[in-house]
Amino acid sequence: MKFFDRMVNLLGSRTKKRQNAQSIIPSRLNLLLWIVGILLLALTMRLFYLQVLNGTSYKAEVKRSDTSIQTNNVQRGMIYDSQGNVLVGNQTHQAITYTKGANVTNAQLYAIANRLGRYISVSNKNSRLTDRNEEDYYLADKERLKSVLKHVKTTEDDSEDDKYDKALDYLSSHPDSWELTSQQKNNARIYAAMSGAYSLSTTYIKETGVSAKELAAVGEHLNEMPGVKIGTAWTRNYPQGTDIQSLTGTVSTTGLPSDSVNSLLAQGYSRNDSVGQSYLEKRFQATLAGSKSQTQVTTSGNDVTKETVKYKGKKGDNLVLTINAKFQKRVQEILKDNYGSAGKQYSTGVYAVVMNPNTGAIYAMAGIDRDPETGKETPDEIGAINHPITMGSVVKPAMVMGALMDGVITPSNNTLVDQPIKVAGTSSKGSWFNHGGSANMALNAATALEVSSNSYMMQLLMKEGGMKYSPNAPITLKPSIFAKARGYFNMFGLGVKTGIDLPGETSGYTGPADQKHIGSALDLSYGNYDGYTTIQLAQYMSTIANGGNRMRPYVVQSIRGTKADGKLGPVQYTTQPQVQATIPASKADFDVVRQGLYQVVHGSNQYITGRALASVKPSISGKTGTAETYYKKHATTTLSFAGYAPSNNPQVVVALAIPGASDSDGGANLNMAKQIFQAYWKIVQSPSDVNK
Repeated sequence: MKFFDRMVNLLGSRTKKRQNAQSIIPSRLNLLLWIVGILLLALTMRLFYLQVLNGTSYKAEVKRSDTSIQTNNVQRGMIYDSQGNVLVGNQTHQAITYTKGANVTNAQLYAIANRLGRYISVSNKNSRLTDRNEEDYYLADKERLKSVLKHVKTTEDDSEDDKYDKALDYLSSHPDSWELTSQQKNNARIYAAMSGAYSLSTTYIKETGVSAKELAAVGEHLNEMPGVKIGTAWTRNYPQGTDIQSLTGTVSTTGLPSDSVNSLLAQGYSRNDSVGQSYLEKRFQATLAGSKSQTQVTTSGNDVTKETVKYKGKKGDNLVLTINAKFQKRVQEILKDNYGSAGKQYSTGVYAVVMNPNTGAIYAMAGIDRDPETGKETPDEIGAINHPITMGSVVKPAMVMGALMDGVITPSNNTLVDQPIKVAGTSSKGSWFNHGGSANMALNAATALEVSSNSYMMQLLMKEGGMKYSPNAPITLKPSIFAKARGYFNMFGLGVKTGIDLPGETSGYTGPADQKHIGSALDLSYGNYDGYTTIQLAQYMSTIANGGNRMRPYVVQSIRGTKADGKLGPVQYTTQPQVQATIPASKADFDVVRQGLYQVVHGSNQYITGRALASVKPSISGKTGTAETYYKKHATTTLSFAGYAPSNNPQVVVALAIPGASDSDGGANLNMAKQIFQAYWKIVQSPSDVNK
């Protein structure tokens, strides 16, 4: 009986377990179905959000991602001289380029750079490597980034960019904790060039010096490096010699210049683009650069499915200069050949400008910069517009013109006695031939220019300032005399920017103009106080030569396109002569000064200063100049000259200066002027054409 009861209980217990298990299964199934239902509902809502509420915007986004514009560089415009000779041309090179994909990650760039680095060598000359470039390359490796971040304190609120910035700071402050190998630095240059490119823009990885071995290796592995191609690059060459670079300027070879990178990026340039970085190349960057080609690229994921050329691009337009290359080279040679006779121990250079007085066109602009400490000399044509020089007596014609316009002398009443000038509290100041008073003589304005009388100019200034001169009497001039005298000088272009179409022009130097320095006003009158540039000297003499029109100097004659055969194409723009100001003086006033300039060369006075030019045909009129200057307490003499020819029908102006010479009697300024005039009539214009 007990056994029977135990069996009944056992069977009952098993029946209950089966019933409990059967009741649990439907509950779990129901829970699972509810979860699936909720997920399906969430998915349905998401699809509704994507397709119905925001479908249009996402379709537009997909379209933008699939179709983009790829840009490629074009050949830069060239620079020609007035005779059509190439001054600055382009040399073609095979190059390694990279076109950045639309969705390329830094990790992909890093991988491509490392692979490309196996096949080509990129020097620092080809691509400048900065500390930041090295740091970016180092951290492009995810494992290295993780390792650096272990040494950096970060928070949960830090974004990925914040963490990256902290990693950069760590590398900068712990330079001994990491270092790139020479191979890694090579790869880093490539990585930097790739990173600096805009999406779907083409940049140069190696622009010059690509060897045949490198070309073959890259070509064999192009399919392993998306975006890398073998292309064509152009670099500047100089068929007439590299000296012209100091006038035309240069083009960057390592990307955008650091001093203007932000403004150029805002204009749409890529960081690795080559742009003009000085003088004409910089001033006319937009003209010379041309327009990049545009190719519509259709992609599917990271694969390019179609390329359609939308715009072939346009080669940069060409500059045609007023400068004659042969004459320019000859003027530079003349300066170099005669510079030594000036006594150049303490001299800082020599500069010359040759200009058409009737139009403002510059035929030649030459110069040499010299370091007195080392004696090193370098071509410096542009120094003619940015090197202020105390010119000396060459400015005296402007002083006479000012006195005539001011009415203190007239064309018929302008005789004064040359005598040493002595005012209380100052040392005696006199003309070069009459320091002691033994050569006192009556001079009219023309003869005062012929003999280069300092005394005559000081007396004119005192008259303009309302001061009646008496030996040893106190000076009664007021500081306003500085502004008055400078105002007349400025009318002719001395002490003001000429407006030449080159960047970097300076207005010169002006000395203090207060009562403490009132005695220096006398020095100002004969050119021994303020500083002027050689281009100002040329503009000033041109204004006298043409009868009163201050012409704006210019070096760009025209802008022209390019024909299909590569030769100069149609004219896009021609520079027109521009009169900046007309001098409010009578013809009689100009006749007085022009007669004086003629007598400087062809006069009969024993103290004539320009007789060395008398034999040159056609006839020259001009003014010599000397100034007492100093170089680090060493007494020097600045030599200068400005003149025009022919005297009766001016066609050309020559202006030159030799700052800091030590031999005032060497005649270097006149020898240079003579040879420049002779070269002009031989190379640029025939004397027989003057009166045609």
